[in-house]
Amino acid sequence: MTAPIRVLIVDDHPMVAEGIQSILENYDDIDVVGTLCDGQAAVEQAPALAPDVILMDLNMPRLGGLSATEILLERVPCARILILSMHGDQEYITSALSHGAMGYVLKDVPTEEIKQAIDTVARGERYLCTGAKGSLEPKTGDGREQLTGREQTILLQLAQGKSNKQVALDLDISVRTVETHRKNIKRKLGISSTAGLTRYALEHGVLQGTGVRY
Repeated sequence: MTAPIRVLIVDDHPMVAEGIQSILENYDDIDVVGTLCDGQAAVEQAPALAPDVILMDLNMPRLGGLSATEILLERVPCARILILSMHGDQEYITSALSHGAMGYVLKDVPTEEIKQAIDTVARGERYLCTGAKGSLEPKTGDGREQLTGREQTILLQLAQGKSNKQVALDLDISVRTVETHRKNIKRKLGISSTAGLTRYALEHGVLQGTGVRY
């Protein structure tokens, strides 16, 4: 029997969070492990709660959804972030995707679509709700998917010839987190080797000003 999907809800509106929790508790294959009121609480408590999917609002006090997403991808790399927001503008959606969110759902979608989105991102697949599908994923100038700020930092470190362990020590993160970022960077850039990452960094000015020469 497949284990239920562990879902963490992060929203600063208690009525919204409680409403979503009430809806999701009707599904036998979903286990709501908690509801939190802001991104900072999520960053602090998510590692212990070990969610598979985090339903994340965008505009919250203390720490917003975008910043929380980047931090959570480091602290709970196995969790998938699904943005649940009232904002349907393209700039919000593309920004969320560029920060590492696996999906984007508007708060006014039917209950069944929220469930579908959770199932989809839990499988490691991207999900955009009907109202968000017109927004394209962010791309770099060469048509490749854009790297997050953390991924750019790690790309620089790797292109300088540092090992995963060295990068982890420099950035105070786990080796496993570095490995996860490394896989994501290669996937986004369509590159399969470390030499290819170095070549990309050189061609796109990532190493400019570092003193590194090849």
